[in-house]
Amino acid sequence: METTLKGTVRYLGTNFAGWQVQDHERTVQGELEAALSRIASRPIRVQGAGRTDAGVHALGQVFSCAWPGAFPTRLRHSLSQMLAPEIRVTALEAAPSDFNARFSAVSKRYVYSLDLGREADPLAAPYAWHVPFALDMEMLSRMLPRIEGKRDFAGFQSSGTQIHNTVRTIFSVRLERGGMAGPADAGALWRIEFHGDGFLYKMVRNLTGTLVEIARGRFPGAFLDACLASPGPFLGHCAPAQGLAMAEVIYD
Repeated sequence: METTLKGTVRYLGTNFAGWQVQDHERTVQGELEAALSRIASRPIRVQGAGRTDAGVHALGQVFSCAWPGAFPTRLRHSLSQMLAPEIRVTALEAAPSDFNARFSAVSKRYVYSLDLGREADPLAAPYAWHVPFALDMEMLSRMLPRIEGKRDFAGFQSSGTQIHNTVRTIFSVRLERGGMAGPADAGALWRIEFHGDGFLYKMVRNLTGTLVEIARGRFPGAFLDACLASPGPFLGHCAPAQGLAMAEVIYD
């Protein structure tokens, strides 16, 4: 008897080489599989809803796996204790046998955080991109609706991936005050929230880098349209990893 498990995990990505297992690298998937395998006394492989890059964080990454036997009620707590403090399993449940964290997902939300203070806030630095230049936030906000909708986003995909279908639907892009994380008194933190049915390799970081470059006056607003019309790969400025977090994976 096997049980399909669906888990939600949050992690600090600073000291990981990303989500996906890699030889001779410390990864979130690798740590999670090692802990599950130790408890099960047999190899356990997990499927993640997406692959975060080195240094990227998660508030709500989802994984699935086949567990040997009935659903263990104390497994979530045991995993969190073993993986603390960098990884915490926030939810764990039995799922239908055909559930797959990657292929069953219908949409995802990512959050990118910006520190726009003249000087970087040391307590926000692990979670936000410090941009020391003056930004036209009204212009940045006006650019966001241009990203929304269904279109080919090949112009915002970085090289290094074999994905051929680059059409994605972005349901909403919002600019909000406050970062994904950081001190309560950090008044210079902002975040851009992306919600879509899928995202290409480094697409959110490339979009954010482009928006910042336009808002600081290095490129005109037409540069965003040019990138949207480009066949790729993206050749502009890629925002750094530490500002990005996978916020939520949504299922039917």
